[in-house]
Amino acid sequence: MAQELATPTPGLASRLVTFYQDVMAELRKVTWPDRPQVQQLAIGVIVLALAIGAIIGLLDVILQGLLVRFIPSLFGA
Repeated sequence: MAQELATPTPGLASRLVTFYQDVMAELRKVTWPDRPQVQQLAIGVIVLALAIGAIIGLLDVILQGLLVRFIPSLFGA
């Protein structure tokens, strides 16, 4: 039975350095948005959140009127 030569595994420090270098290489490939794009998307998110909040608020008022006021009055409670 032939003995296999064990290849030495790199240490923690060298693996961390390699990982950092790989991360930096990938980040250089990223196309980052410019300021007008960030502003436009942020405004879009805020408007969408306000619209959804308004819809939920309107549904709350409608359902409150229906379930708390209207239905109990039908059954004489």
